Amino acid sequence: RRRAVAAAAGRANAQLPGGASAQKMPNLDVKVLRYMSSDEFRVLTACEMGMKNHEVVPSALIESISGLKRGGAYKLIRLLAKNKLVAHSSKPYDGYRLTSKGYDYLALKTLCKRGSLSAIGIQVGVGKESDIFTAVTPEGEEVALKLHKLGRTFRTLKNNRDYTRPGQSFNWLYMSRLSALKEYAFMSALHAKGLPVPTPIDVNRHCVVMSLAHGFQLNSVQRLLHPAAVFSSLMELICTLASYGLIHCDFNEFNLLIDDEEKVTLIDFPQMISTSHPNAAFYFDRDVECVRAFFRRRFGFEATQVPQLDVDTSNLHELDVALAASGWGASQQREFEAVGEELAMGAADGGEAAGQEDEGEEGSEGEEDEEAAVAVGRPSHRADGKVFYRQMKKGEE
Repeated sequence: RRRAVAAAAGRANAQLPGGASAQKMPNLDVKVLRYMSSDEFRVLTACEMGMKNHEVVPSALIESISGLKRGGAYKLIRLLAKNKLVAHSSKPYDGYRLTSKGYDYLALKTLCKRGSLSAIGIQVGVGKESDIFTAVTPEGEEVALKLHKLGRTFRTLKNNRDYTRPGQSFNWLYMSRLSALKEYAFMSALHAKGLPVPTPIDVNRHCVVMSLAHGFQLNSVQRLLHPAAVFSSLMELICTLASYGLIHCDFNEFNLLIDDEEKVTLIDFPQMISTSHPNAAFYFDRDVECVRAFFRRRFGFEATQVPQLDVDTSNLHELDVALAASGWGASQQREFEAVGEELAMGAADGGEAAGQEDEGEEGSEGEEDEEAAVAVGRPSHRADGKVFYRQMKKGEE
C-alpha cells in the first residue's frame, strides 16, 4: 500500500513553483499555481492583508496595498477571480474577498519558497475539519500535508439551527490558522519529549507539514495479535500525556495509527487542553472510555481496570515553556478559546474574513522575506491603505 501511495505521488501531472509537481485532485488543484506571476501573488497578498479590517476589500485598497498601477492591479484581480482565488461581492459595497483556494495558494507558495515542499501527491485523508495530502520535500522525502478547513461542518449547523442572526458570518480562515498553529505547537512539544507523534516540519497559515506516519487507522483494523498489549500501551500513552499536563480530548480509534508491529502513533492535536482545565477529569475519562468501548466492540477485549486522572497520573513535567517556544503561548490560547466561543455562540459581529500572516514572498527573489502581516480580527470598514502598504514594504526590506 505504501508503494502504491508513493507511486501515485510520483505520477504527478502539474507542477508547483521551482519544479514541484502535483496530481490533479478535486480539493487541491495546484496547476494554476505553477503559472502565477509575482504580481499576482502580490495582489493576492494585498487582498489577504486588506481583510484584516474588511469583510470585503475594495479594489482601490487592494491597489494601494499592492503598490501596482491601477490598470495592472485591476486586471490581475479579474484574473484571480476567474481562477476562483478571490471572490467578487457587490454588497454592502463593491469589492473582493479571499477564498479558501486562494488561501491554500498563499500557504503553498510560502512553504515551497522555504524549501519545505516541492511536490504535492494524492489525498490520503479527509475529516470534518481538515484535508490530508501526501507531499515531497526538495530532498525527496515523502511527508504529509494537513490543511485545516474549519467551518465546513459548522456552516451546515448554522443553516439548520437558530444559533445566529440572519446574515451573520464568521472568520473561518482565521480559526483555521489558529488551529494549525496550535497543532504544530503541541506536536513539536510532544515530539521533543519522545512521544509517538509525527515529526513536525513546518507550518504556515492553515497548513502543517509533518512526517508521513506509516500505518493503518485503528478504526480499519479488524484483528490484533495482542489486543491486551495494545490496549495497555494506549492507556500508558494517555497517562503519559497527563503527566506532561495535557489531555488529548479526542483520543479514539480515528486518531490512532497502528503499524504491522502493532506500534501506535497519535495524531490530531488542535483540541488538546491542560490538566488544569476545570473539566480535565471529564475529558480524561472520556478518552479512556472511547478506547475501552472500541476494544470491547471490535476485538472482544474487556479491560478490568482503567486509569483515573487523580489516582494514576502525576504532573511530572510542564510543557508551557516548550509550547511558548513553538509559538503557542497563553495569549494565543486565550484568543483561540475566545474566537471559538464566539463562533459557537453566534456572538461575532464581523464577516467571514481571513486573518493571516504575510510572508512577503512576492517581493525579491533572494532570501525569504520577513512576515508582514499577522492575525486578523473582526472586520470593520475602517482601514488606511498607506499603513498596510508600509507594512508590506517593511516586510520586503
